[in-house]
Amino acid sequence: MKRLLPFFLMFVAQWSLLTGQYSKAFAQVGSPRTDLAIGGGGGFVMNRMQFSPSVFRQSFKNGMTMGFTARYTCEKYFKMLCAFQVEINYSQAGWKEKFDEGSTLSYQRTIHYIQIPLLANLGFGRERGGVKGFLVAGPQLGFCVGESESRGGDWSNYVPSRQLVGGLTQYDLEVQKKFEYGIAGGLGIDVSTRKGHHFLLEGRYFFGLSDIFSNTKKDPFGRSANGTIYIKASYLFDIVKTKIGQ
Repeated sequence: MKRLLPFFLMFVAQWSLLTGQYSKAFAQVGSPRTDLAIGGGGGFVMNRMQFSPSVFRQSFKNGMTMGFTARYTCEKYFKMLCAFQVEINYSQAGWKEKFDEGSTLSYQRTIHYIQIPLLANLGFGRERGGVKGFLVAGPQLGFCVGESESRGGDWSNYVPSRQLVGGLTQYDLEVQKKFEYGIAGGLGIDVSTRKGHHFLLEGRYFFGLSDIFSNTKKDPFGRSANGTIYIKASYLFDIVKTKIGQ
């Protein structure tokens, strides 16, 4: 329940902003917008598992992400553009391990997710026909749709450097908790044309609040969550545009 609290608070704050709970207070200075842009994108992913107890010599697992994006801009408040952004993405997570120097062993686990970020998007800069910086933040949901592993070297004589609870290791476990939730946030730039085309470049981080393995006292890990860095490029185009100055 403690891990759900920041997720819940982020969702409530986002909902309050985007449903206009404060619209009366800002009515004299805010300018309404009804811009809807859709499109897609993809990019590079670096994931590292947050294991407790920790896994020795873990390194970032590289992967890819791609998917659909919809962004609805609802208000311009002074120079800030307020929008809500939802995505449906395929993304690869997991982890990679190094072994002792001179060892021929290697290990890599790839976990495949369908992820749905629900993001507040706050932009600063040119609304159309220029460059705009933006910040995104909000909850993210995910569901594991599969996993695969790759082992290199001769594992027949492998002896773990330590024994976890139950005598198991991370290599023995499949993903036990398919549903994932956490908080995502990042920064980016949006280069737009006056005709409504948007070219975006963004860096984002996802902090997982849920675990992929069971975490009771009898289980090997008390925590096993994803921590993901995304580098994405996207293209959006306006299908509904507010007539500025109307």
